[in-house]
Amino acid sequence: MKIAVVGSGLIGQAWAIVFARGGHEVKMWDGDPKAVALAFTLIEKQVADLEAAGLITDPKGLVSRISGCTTLEEVLQDVDYVQENLPERVEMKLEIFAKMDKLAAPTTVLASSTSSIPASSFTEGLAGRSRCLIAHPVNPPYLIPVVEICGAPWTDAAIVQKTWDVMQSVGQKPVKIHRELRGFILNRLQGALLREAFRLVEQGYVDADGLDVTIREGLGLRWSFMGPFETIDLNAPDGLADYAHRFDEMYQAMSTEQTSTDHWSEEIIAKLEAERRAILPKDQLMARRLWRDRRLMALAAHKKAAEST
Repeated sequence: MKIAVVGSGLIGQAWAIVFARGGHEVKMWDGDPKAVALAFTLIEKQVADLEAAGLITDPKGLVSRISGCTTLEEVLQDVDYVQENLPERVEMKLEIFAKMDKLAAPTTVLASSTSSIPASSFTEGLAGRSRCLIAHPVNPPYLIPVVEICGAPWTDAAIVQKTWDVMQSVGQKPVKIHRELRGFILNRLQGALLREAFRLVEQGYVDADGLDVTIREGLGLRWSFMGPFETIDLNAPDGLADYAHRFDEMYQAMSTEQTSTDHWSEEIIAKLEAERRAILPKDQLMARRLWRDRRLMALAAHKKAAEST
């Protein structure tokens, strides 16, 4: 299968690795020609780290399946599937999808990596709107495999299935979203936790590091291999229903304090920024991101080994 990656930033680079690792030929394009050259430098480094972690065995073969293109016409020629990765702005999605719909073959799937914008917001007026949908990854997708697949009301069911099949073929874990909603599933869950986290720090119950420790050394340990429903299913003697009945009053009481829809204040943003920069200076962010990715590689290797037993 031939894949086009439109937009070669961090997400585009990661998608290129995913598809090439899965054995597909990948063409990559960006509106900034310099971005593609930079992308290859970063891809080679990421692929080397994957080999060091024991997650791939043929790094040269993987990289050789990725090529750069200088025009949008070139990257869309003779491809079966397109993964778009432009910034999170509706006007940019409208423009790029209009161009792709005119240039790509009628059978080519057009998927967007958008984190929150429903496909209906930028595909309604397209002649080929039935082949457009969302395939939202988690950063970085070459290490975190879940992909949220969400069509517009007019997306052909066969296109949704084809996208599902593509994702499974490259080792991703697709989740089908049954109807559109802003933010899809993952970011709505993350947003709910973040809103409470900001609130708890803002009201003086905990500091930024204490909040992170609570997730990292508490909830996150279970969540690395099971979801919240399985978690509570195992946390009461008789399973999920038993848990829900035992703790319903507690969660209901807490929910009355979790109803604010206000913007995060500049004060709390500044407070959290200051606390994080005291822990990690800004000039060390990239090094810490690379550290994060190496830890994710180790976790991926562990999970891969665990699933084979």
